[in-house]
Amino acid sequence: MILVSGSEVGQRSQQHRNVIKAAKKAGVTHIVYTSLLNADKENGVKSLSGEHLDTEAALKSSGITYTILRNGWYTENYTGSIAAALANNALYGSAKNGHISSALRAELAEAAVNVALSEGHDNQTYELAGSTSWTLADLAAEMSKQTGKDIPYVDLPAEDYSAALVQAGLDSGFAGLIAQWDVDASNGALFSEDKTLEKLLGRPTAGLDVAVKQSL
Repeated sequence: MILVSGSEVGQRSQQHRNVIKAAKKAGVTHIVYTSLLNADKENGVKSLSGEHLDTEAALKSSGITYTILRNGWYTENYTGSIAAALANNALYGSAKNGHISSALRAELAEAAVNVALSEGHDNQTYELAGSTSWTLADLAAEMSKQTGKDIPYVDLPAEDYSAALVQAGLDSGFAGLIAQWDVDASNGALFSEDKTLEKLLGRPTAGLDVAVKQSL
């Protein structure tokens, strides 16, 4: 069974434990769980790591064979902002020069399926990162290249970035999280040189150029 982590931050620990309990009762013998890159690192994404680590612990104590896939950031988390950046003639953020080793959702999904359908992954924990890393300035440069518009990256203090997101219509709590994730990125939370994802896919992950092209 592939257990994709839930989307209700703050409620996921109990939700995941319920799934693990039900899976054990149903006789499931192997659970593949999508966790978070660098979840156990001091500089990880602390607002999200706790629930993932709690789920990892629940899996390990369940007696069910597990494989933990610590997924890196989805590239779409950032390319989803391209339309707004084009409208505003700038890409805003708070990640400074932090490097992001992201991958496309489809690539991480494919890796999970490959693990589920192959042998040799029992009770393993994998850090899954993109083949290359990039900064928000790199993203702005790629957007500029592909659109012919001059789109600079403008780095803001987290408080100002959060306020701008609220002004754009986001809930204040979620806006604060997004700004904090950028700060986490500036501290290396979204960076890894691990090549396990490449090995699981049998190829390098798509570059930023492909991701931007898909989003335009």
